[in-house]
Amino acid sequence: MPPSSSHFDDAGNARMVDITDKAITVRTAVAEVSVRMQPETLQQVRERSLKKGDVLAVARLAAISGSKLTSTLIPLCHAIPIEAVAVDFQFEDSATLVCRSTVKTTARTGVEMEALTACSVAALTVYDMCKSIDRGIEIDGLKLLHKSGGKSGDFDRDMREESR
Repeated sequence: MPPSSSHFDDAGNARMVDITDKAITVRTAVAEVSVRMQPETLQQVRERSLKKGDVLAVARLAAISGSKLTSTLIPLCHAIPIEAVAVDFQFEDSATLVCRSTVKTTARTGVEMEALTACSVAALTVYDMCKSIDRGIEIDGLKLLHKSGGKSGDFDRDMREESR
């Protein structure tokens, strides 16, 4: 039998990993993405002055919804109960908005994909709401920053990058 992390059976067919023997633990994941745009566009986002409305409020709701829909978007991702989602935005500089999501659950598998999906959907929502005034928006740097819980232990990007 292939390793439990394999998404393929002995014949090479895709399969959902069997997690029935895994322990139910508290799981947390934090992800981040950057959205770069014209400074004038970001200023309108900051001031909530776009004609389409409050971009960050809509993007936050989209991120939360996206995290809960991850298993419908990613074929082999398990449907798990999402128990908490926090989405924060920071204005990194005059042209960069950073979205960070934190997703938590008590389950047999982690929420890394849900945190990454939340950030992705938030960034795409920002693009959608701003594209009429700035088609050059770039979405960049989607990454997992932290994960905790489960047999594989914790992951911290900052600690990993410092050890290089």
